Amino acid sequence: MKEETTPLKRLLKYMKARRGTVWLATIYSILNKIFDIAPPLLIGMTVDVVVKKEDSFVAGFGFHTMMEQIYAIAGLTIVVWVLESFFEYLLKVKWRGLAQNVQNDLRLDTYNHVQKLELSYFENKSTGNLISIMNDDVNQLERFLDDGANSLIQVATTVISIGIIFFYFSPLIAALSFLPVPMVLFGSYFFQKRIEKRYRSVRDNAGLLNSILNNNLAGIATIKSYCAEVFEAKRIKEQSTSYAMANFSAIKLSSLFSPLIRMVILCGFLMTMIVGANKVQSGALEIGSYSVLIFLTQRLLWPLTSLGQTYDLFQRAMASANRIFDLMETPLGIKDGDAISDEEVESIHFNNISFAYEEGFNVLNGIDIKVDSGKTIAIVGSTGSGKSTLVKLLLRFYDCTKGAIELGSHRLTEISQQDLRKKISYVGQDNYLFHGTVEENIAYGIENANREEIIKAAKTAEAHEFIMSLPNGYQTLVGERGQKLSGGQRQRISIARAVMKNSPIFIFDEATSAVDNETEAAIQRSLNKITNEKTTIMIAHRLSTIRHAHQIYVLEKGVVTENGTHEELLAKGGMYKSLWSVQTGE
Repeated sequence: MKEETTPLKRLLKYMKARRGTVWLATIYSILNKIFDIAPPLLIGMTVDVVVKKEDSFVAGFGFHTMMEQIYAIAGLTIVVWVLESFFEYLLKVKWRGLAQNVQNDLRLDTYNHVQKLELSYFENKSTGNLISIMNDDVNQLERFLDDGANSLIQVATTVISIGIIFFYFSPLIAALSFLPVPMVLFGSYFFQKRIEKRYRSVRDNAGLLNSILNNNLAGIATIKSYCAEVFEAKRIKEQSTSYAMANFSAIKLSSLFSPLIRMVILCGFLMTMIVGANKVQSGALEIGSYSVLIFLTQRLLWPLTSLGQTYDLFQRAMASANRIFDLMETPLGIKDGDAISDEEVESIHFNNISFAYEEGFNVLNGIDIKVDSGKTIAIVGSTGSGKSTLVKLLLRFYDCTKGAIELGSHRLTEISQQDLRKKISYVGQDNYLFHGTVEENIAYGIENANREEIIKAAKTAEAHEFIMSLPNGYQTLVGERGQKLSGGQRQRISIARAVMKNSPIFIFDEATSAVDNETEAAIQRSLNKITNEKTTIMIAHRLSTIRHAHQIYVLEKGVVTENGTHEELLAKGGMYKSLWSVQTGE
C-alpha cells in the first residue's frame, strides 16, 4: 500500500523552488533567537562581577576594575541588542515575503489547474467550495508561513541553545529542567492525531457555507420572486451553525493544550529554582550561574506555553494545505493534444459519434454529420434531443464515448484545446457577461482591441444603437452576469463578442432566442453577412432563422431522423414539416 503523504511533505515539495529562501529565513530565525537569549547570560555576568569583582569571569579578559567590566558588558549588550533587532527585521522580511510569494503561487497554480479541468468536474462540484479553497485555504496557509513557521523554529532553537548552556553549568539541573520537554512533544503528537480531523471538518464546513452563500447571492432575484428569504436565512443559519460547532469542537480540544503544558512547565521551573538554590548554598554553583539558569529556565519553558497557539495555527494550515493540494492534483479528465498550424479548416465531421453523460444513458447515438468549409448547417429538434451536446463535444468540453469528431484532417483529440477553441466563435444559450463595461465584454479575450473594431462588431450584431442609448455608452457597467441589461441586450453583446473574435468557425446555439421579432430579423441579416464565408453550425428552435442553411439536420432522442434543405424537408412531410406548420400557424 502506498504511504499517504502528509500535508507538510506536500507543502515542502511544492516549495522546492524556494528552498533557498526557506533556508535563509530559517538562519535569520535561529540567529535572532540566539541573540534574544543572550541577555540572561549578560545579567549573570553582571551579577558575577558585582559579587566577585576582580575575580569575576569577565576579569579574565583584561578588564580589571569592576566598572571596566560593567562598561565591557554594557558594550556587549548594545551589540547583542542591535544584532537581535537586525536579524528580527531580516527574518520578518524573509518569512513574510515567502508567505506572500507562496500564497500567490498556490492561488495562481490552483486556478490554472482548475481552468484545465473538464466541464463535468464543475457540474459535480460547488463553485463556492472551490472559491473557499483558492481564497480562504490559501490565506490560512499564508498566515502560518507569515508567523507560525518562525515561531516553531525559534522554539526549537531555544530548546537546543539553552540545553547546551544548562549542561555546561549543571547537568543535573539541565536534566531536571528538561523533564517537561518530552512531555510537551508527546502532548503535541497526541493533540495532532486528534485535532487534524476536526480542522479538516472545519475547512469542509467553511467550503459548504461559502457555496450556499455564493449560490444564494447569484440567485437573489429567484429568492425574492419566490419569497424564499426566510427559508434561505434558515438554511444559512443551519450551515453557519454547523461551521461554528465544528470550529468549537476543534477549539475545545486545542484550548486544552496550553493549560496542560503550563502545568508541566511549572514542574521544570520549580526543579531549577529549588535544586539550583541548594547547589548555591552548598557552594557547588556560583550565584551568577544560578541567576543565568533561573532566567534561562523562563526563556526555555515559557515560550512552550505559546506552542499550543502556534500548533493550532499549524494544524489549521495543514488542513487547508490538504484541500489545496487535493484540488491541485485532481487528474485531468481530458488529455490535451498537440498544437496544429493555422491551416485552413476544410470541414467538420461528426463521424458516427455516440455520447453519454452517465454510462448506459446515451444522449447521442451514431451521429454522422459533415459540415463543408464555408457552409452553414442547422440542427433542429425538440428539447433534450442532444443538439447542445453536439456543440459541447465540438468545443471539447467532453470527449465522445464512441466515434470521433474530425476538424479538417485531424481528430479533435490530436489538437490542443487552446488551438481548437481559437478557431471557434461561439454564442450559447447562456449569454454570460462579466462584471465590467460593454466595451470590455465585446473585446473579451482580445488584447489591444481598438475602439473602431469594437463598434464595427456591435453594429454587425445590431447592438450599437441600444449601446449608445445606455447612460455611458460603451463605458456602461453591465453588472455581474450582465444583470443590468435585458436578455436580448445580453444576447446581442454576446454576438458582438463572437464577431469580434472572428474565427473561421461560428457556432450559434439559440442565438436569437431572447430577442423580439424585429431584433431577430435584424440579427438574422447580420448573421447572414457574418457566416457568408464561415463554416457555421446553427442550433435553433425558431425554424425561420435557419431556413437558408445549406443543410438542416433534425435530431430526435439523440438520432438524426431527417436531413436536407428547407424545401426538401418540407416536401418529405416528416417531423420538420410538423414543426414548421406549428410555428407558422398553418
